[in-house]
Amino acid sequence: MLRQTSIKIISIFLLLVSIYVPVNAETPVFPNRPELPEESLDEIITSVIVAEENNRNRIATLIRNNPSLEITQEYKHVFHGFSVKGKRSEIEKLREEEGIIHSSPVALYKASLDQSVPFIGGDAIRGYFDEKNDRLTGKGIKVGVIDTGIDYNHPDLKSNYHGGFDIVDGDNDPMETKGSSRDQTLHGTHVAGIIAANGKLKGVAPEAEVIAYRALGPGGIGTSDQVIAAIDKAIEDKVDIINLSLGNNVNGPDWPTSLALNKATEEGIIAVTSSGNSGPDVWTVGSPGTATKAISVGASTPPLKVPSITIGIEDKEIDMMEMQGSKPWFLKKQYSLVSAGLGDKSDFKQNVRDKIVLLKRGTITFTEKALNAQVAGAKGVLIYNNVKGDFAGALEIQLDIPVASISKEEGEWLKKQLKKKNTMIKTTYHDVRDTIASFSSRGPVTNTWEIKPDVVAPGVAINSTIPKGYTELQGTSMAAPHVAGAAALIKQAHPNWTPEQVKASLMNTAKLLTDENNELYEPYEQGAGRIQVIEAINANTLVYPSTLTFGMFQHKDNRTKKEITITVDNQSDKETVYSFDIPKHKEGFQWKLPTPFTLKPNEKRKIKISVDLTPSVIGAGLHSGHLFLNEGKGRKTHIPYMIVIEEPDYPRVMAFQFGAKEEKSVFQYQLYLPRGAEEYGIALYDPDSLRFITFLDWKRDVPRGLIEKEISAEKLGLKGIYKAIIFAKKAGKEDTIEADLLIDEIGAN
Repeated sequence: MLRQTSIKIISIFLLLVSIYVPVNAETPVFPNRPELPEESLDEIITSVIVAEENNRNRIATLIRNNPSLEITQEYKHVFHGFSVKGKRSEIEKLREEEGIIHSSPVALYKASLDQSVPFIGGDAIRGYFDEKNDRLTGKGIKVGVIDTGIDYNHPDLKSNYHGGFDIVDGDNDPMETKGSSRDQTLHGTHVAGIIAANGKLKGVAPEAEVIAYRALGPGGIGTSDQVIAAIDKAIEDKVDIINLSLGNNVNGPDWPTSLALNKATEEGIIAVTSSGNSGPDVWTVGSPGTATKAISVGASTPPLKVPSITIGIEDKEIDMMEMQGSKPWFLKKQYSLVSAGLGDKSDFKQNVRDKIVLLKRGTITFTEKALNAQVAGAKGVLIYNNVKGDFAGALEIQLDIPVASISKEEGEWLKKQLKKKNTMIKTTYHDVRDTIASFSSRGPVTNTWEIKPDVVAPGVAINSTIPKGYTELQGTSMAAPHVAGAAALIKQAHPNWTPEQVKASLMNTAKLLTDENNELYEPYEQGAGRIQVIEAINANTLVYPSTLTFGMFQHKDNRTKKEITITVDNQSDKETVYSFDIPKHKEGFQWKLPTPFTLKPNEKRKIKISVDLTPSVIGAGLHSGHLFLNEGKGRKTHIPYMIVIEEPDYPRVMAFQFGAKEEKSVFQYQLYLPRGAEEYGIALYDPDSLRFITFLDWKRDVPRGLIEKEISAEKLGLKGIYKAIIFAKKAGKEDTIEADLLIDEIGAN
């Protein structure tokens, strides 16, 4: 953990990027950042891998003595080699040198959003026009991108860039962080491209004006006060829309960034934010995705062709996730599967030629594992996780064999099949679209019990701009800018619509999604569904608020009536009759809905929806569903609702941090209690023996919210590394967080 030099730091904001950061000693792997395609097709970039260190030095000398060749990257740790730029003919000669065990062109990623943008209707909308008879392209709409900055020199973005501000450095240059690989960033450029790229790549709103606010600095890290300052600056600059593809793991409606977004919407700004990448469990949505008035966005899948494997005669199909930078997994025949441990060189003593190799994640990078398998003659590589669940990975170089990842559970099951001598695997392919990504954070929001996310949008395998090129990322960070771009098109078409009306148009017209069992995802998983831009722009009726949150009740409560007022807004030029479908009967629910009513063109009406609840009959848990409002005899508007019975199973403690104040003799800890605690404490243990040392703090009957406390170093009287167990109890449930604390004379780390 980075040393905190100022007590003003409330929380570290993490990028919700799609590239997976490997655990257990693996080096973080990012795709190559290819240069933009050269005008001359005779010049290429190739990765060259050599067998031994002495060959590396010899070949490096050959390259440097050839004026037509240039070393662009050197590989020293995972393997010996280079990335070489030069004339195709000279590189072909270089490949013939003794000692080179592999060479392949550096991957140039396809510069296209041609799956996700048309999928939500962003492409077809080009045939629609605004009141000035201009095509709907986002023209004249200002979109503030609060992120890591952007590469405003990128040819796909430079025409859209209209200035900005660097909160981190305090100047007017919001360029992405450059420098070492550890510090440099690309996230904001990728987000901006999804919104408004206008070159080889076309974003959702290719003529929108991008205003960049660099709130996250080197390594993509920033603080809540920096993000709030960026929101404040965006309000000052009178932007129309702000996009925040960032967040933390605090599921609370009162976190400062969430409150700041609510304030921005009150100032007339459409605020779009990602819900988080901590799914698939409930209660994983994080701030500012918890903001009531913002549009919180989860991730769905655009049209994808997903490979899966079966083994022997077993009736089990395993989906694979192709690694970024990998050759496509397109194997038609059956192949034998073999296990080769972690994929180190020593693990390939057995014969793996023309076989699929199953490897466990850990110790060395994905690239090194795959390269070792390729050198040994493998046909393909499957890497299974070393912790529960799926993961996404990336290769540093493009190899000649496909590489994919699977979950720990699936990998261990395959190993059991190998022990049964069940070894032949076959690849099949199936189309996937409109499913909720497993990583997409789910709601609801603690304490308010609001449904979040509000909508979902494509966030898997999204190609967009990065400094000096393009690459594919995934995450709710990529889903949110699809919505921000859509909001720009809607705002151009309806310049007088308020943020609430724009949000309603997206939610009221969204497509409800079903899972693999053809059952509707819960509202706290998908919100109102996947956005549909054309339908949102053409919405004749708006209903807001667009979700109904009835709150929490105790199981022992008597029959209770709850009433909510909503606005039905007829945006059409025709008189329209509205009526509600009678909800399907549920024990303990008795709905009272308005009788059919008529609205004149452009008329709004507030109506009341009430429900009689008998909590003891309904039973404990999260109860959600949809009401349906008929618009004449045509379309229906679905309105998600949510009711909570009993104190639910949300995490009782979140967001623990421990740091030193600037005066160095005082420590401070912070943690968040979503609903308060009957008891919470921070227990310190010896990290080796796990012997209890002392309590850093311990309290009873603590109210909800952010807890901050200072402790003098003298009073603490400790020095060294300690394992901390942070626990909180509420309503019979206890949750814990583990953290390692370093306490020394200078402070805490």
